[in-house]
Amino acid sequence: MRAFRRTAPFAMALALVLGCGDPGDPAPPAAPASPAPTPALATTAPPGVFSVTDTAWLQLAIAMDERALTMLDLVPARTQDPALEELARRLAAEHREELARLEALHARSGGPTTNPHEGHDMPGMATGETIKALRAATGTDTAYIFTTAMRAHIDQSILLAQGEQRSGTEPEAKALAAEIERSRTDQRGRLDAL
Repeated sequence: MRAFRRTAPFAMALALVLGCGDPGDPAPPAAPASPAPTPALATTAPPGVFSVTDTAWLQLAIAMDERALTMLDLVPARTQDPALEELARRLAAEHREELARLEALHARSGGPTTNPHEGHDMPGMATGETIKALRAATGTDTAYIFTTAMRAHIDQSILLAQGEQRSGTEPEAKALAAEIERSRTDQRGRLDAL
């Protein structure tokens, strides 16, 4: 519970900066001036120690991969295009492997075990409406819905991974972010080649 209290404010602020929530929501009111952040909210940490930036990135990346897997698992049954089906299967396998690594790092970080992004529609996440549409789609509709949502996921994952590499402190988290950026760039190329 103490770890959650330490990371929750930063994770919520990061989510707001990254656009978590309904794009039509009005901007939150400006926060009143306050004293310098307390050490518990500092974004830096000694090497090998997870900063709140590292923990927030892990939480966002996990939430994004979980939502992507929901979408990826729907595609093979919704298309008769062998190339699209194969790509969805390969991307699902890659995301499952990546998700296991993200979850292992998150467990090591001591971050909260609850998902603060549960039910949120953040940039790059397939929304509930997208998933619903994909469940009902066939043929070219499946391809369009999937490729559009997957491109958004890939692009946002790259932005988040770049942010972790710039601002994170834990070497293994930063290394994984670099791998994810490379992987997503490759995935984007395969998606565009369809």
